[in-house]
Amino acid sequence: MSPSDRRAIKVALLGCGTVGSEVVRLLTEQADELAARAGAAVELAGIAVRRPDKHPELPQELVTDDAAALVVREDVDVVVELVGGIEPVRGWLLAALSAGKAVVTANKALLAEHSADLFEAADAAGVDLYFEAAVAGAIPLLRPLRESLAGDRITRVMGIVNGTTNYILSAMDTTGAGYAETLDEAGRLGYAEADPTADVDGYDAASKAAILASLAFHTRVTAKDVHREGIADVTAADLVAARVLGRTVKLLAICERVTADDGAESVSARVHPVMIPRSHQLAGVSGAFNAVYVEADAAGELMFYGQGAGGAPTASAVLGDLVAVARNRVVGGRGPRESAHAALPMRPMGQTPTRYHVSLDVADRAGVLAQVAQAFAGHGVSIAAVRQRDANDTASLVVVTHLAPDAALQSTVDEIAKLDVVRQVVSVMRVEGEDQ
Repeated sequence: MSPSDRRAIKVALLGCGTVGSEVVRLLTEQADELAARAGAAVELAGIAVRRPDKHPELPQELVTDDAAALVVREDVDVVVELVGGIEPVRGWLLAALSAGKAVVTANKALLAEHSADLFEAADAAGVDLYFEAAVAGAIPLLRPLRESLAGDRITRVMGIVNGTTNYILSAMDTTGAGYAETLDEAGRLGYAEADPTADVDGYDAASKAAILASLAFHTRVTAKDVHREGIADVTAADLVAARVLGRTVKLLAICERVTADDGAESVSARVHPVMIPRSHQLAGVSGAFNAVYVEADAAGELMFYGQGAGGAPTASAVLGDLVAVARNRVVGGRGPRESAHAALPMRPMGQTPTRYHVSLDVADRAGVLAQVAQAFAGHGVSIAAVRQRDANDTASLVVVTHLAPDAALQSTVDEIAKLDVVRQVVSVMRVEGEDQ
């Protein structure tokens, strides 16, 4: 049976902003190709927007401001949600799933908080829940984790998943400018929102880290489980210090399977600025691009790179999900369900093994290094490298540690700050990757 002989797959679109308008365009311009790929025509049944009068470019017979009614309409097969936020979107999608509608969403915040509710509703109704566009825009990342690597054991997922912060840090590294002025420039160029809090404070990346950790380690992880730090405290001096070490600074989402000495496994998920070697694959990712580095037992090291945001790139991921869902509707099958069978415990940040780069302003006299080293030793933290510099009657000391529990490292820094030979703890930043 040809696609034209089958009943069309009807789509309810919630939200028609930058991404939604691209979805409408692609559905219209590529209608024949999408029908051939899906096995049936894929057509809009309705478009829910908050202010219909603000969208004269849309087919007015499809536009409504009643999303709640649209998602349960009898002729709708698939609901595509591009509104964002938690409520009332959560209620709309649960109603859609309960009514037997498949759901495609790009809502990272909702998935990071309520994926369990959504998956349970999808399973109860026997319908699909797809969300490729929720992390890393156009980059095919979540489907490989859900499907291609389902037979492997993933040990680590680490990446740049927020374009705004990556643009800011890349620009600071290139120009030597400070954080505040670079953030202002990012806003002028359209890389930062008018309120950049979700990006620069790490909330956006934390939501994405929760989704990545859930898929990689078959464990339910929420945004609350993710340790989060932003980039507001990163200074131009930090970038200079990183350069001296052959490193650069990136805001990374790091999700790891951690094995204790007794063999017990747990999951660590964190977002914070990190010094990484310039030779690392992630170090060369500049501007607003995203990249995610995956390590697995059998597959080894994998790298996913591309456009992490934007209307057309994100719409590409949405349409990929939509075609997959439509195919399943045509043949009567289902895509992958939630995989949370491992149910590993979350590892507190304090118990997570990390490395620190600590920059100190110290007194220019004998015995300083010995006192600092004693403080590290007292907390069981091994020192990997020390650099000293004297200039203009001031002295600086840089210490890079070996792996140690994060709480031990933080306690060490707290003790060092109280030493009478230490004028100031200038900066503290975590370090990833081996020194060259």
